[in-house]
Amino acid sequence: MSSIEGSDIKKVIIACDAGMGSSVMVASQLAKRLKPYKVKVEHTPVDEIPADAQLVLCQEGLVSRARKASGDAVVLGFQSFLGDPLFDRVEAAISGGGSLAD
Repeated sequence: MSSIEGSDIKKVIIACDAGMGSSVMVASQLAKRLKPYKVKVEHTPVDEIPADAQLVLCQEGLVSRARKASGDAVVLGFQSFLGDPLFDRVEAAISGGGSLAD
C-alpha cells in the first residue's frame, strides 16, 4: 500500500483506456479545481503512466493495470466520471494537508 500527503502532490494523472473522452473531461474539471493549489493534472493512457506520477486516478476497473504501470504512485479508482466523491477527497487532501492511500 502506498500513501502520499496531499501537500506533497504536484501532479495528478488521470489514466484511461477506452478513448471515449470521458477521462479527458475529468482531467479538465479536476485541473480547474486543483489550479489554486498549483497542482498539474495530466491525462494519459493507463499503460503509459509517466515515471514521475505521484497520484493516479482511473476507473475502478483499471486500477490493477494502473498499479502495474505506475511504479510507486498512489493509485485510486473512481466509479463515476461526474461527481464521484473521490475527486472531493483528493481536493480536500491537497487543500487541507490530509493523506491519500491506496
